[in-house]
Amino acid sequence: MITLPEAPRLLPPSTAVKVSYLTGEQVDCVARGSETDWLGPASEDFDGFVAARVGVKERWNVPSTVFWYQAGEHYLGTLVIRHELTDELFVEGGHIGYHVVAPWQRQGHATRMLGAGIAHARDLGLSRVLLTCAPENEPSRRVIAANGGKQDETLGDALRFWIDC
Repeated sequence: MITLPEAPRLLPPSTAVKVSYLTGEQVDCVARGSETDWLGPASEDFDGFVAARVGVKERWNVPSTVFWYQAGEHYLGTLVIRHELTDELFVEGGHIGYHVVAPWQRQGHATRMLGAGIAHARDLGLSRVLLTCAPENEPSRRVIAANGGKQDETLGDALRFWIDC
């Protein structure tokens, strides 16, 4: 296992992790069978790619903040906080979405990243947050439970969990 130069933290997206971000996301997309077409344009104008993700932006029709979980020049994952919920996000999406790229999975990073995200949500004035995950996603259910998630009813195809901030 790679020893990181410092403890990972949630930070605004940064050009300082360009190679690690692009490599980690490519590995992650290939592992999940996800689309990779966006990586070419992102690598060609990484400064613009990052600038489009810094600060509060409207995504999913609500104000949202993107954080990257990083340690020095190492990118480990992304966490998004949606400041509000729409009806659609209430059913599938929730306040917080996160992922750790494949090379850094199964090392406790998701649990720590979500914990830090909950603290940021509290700073935004949220008193509790909703997270959703697929019923078959046992690792995510464990991460949510480790951060105090209490399961709510299942709507649609997602499990829903509330966490007090």
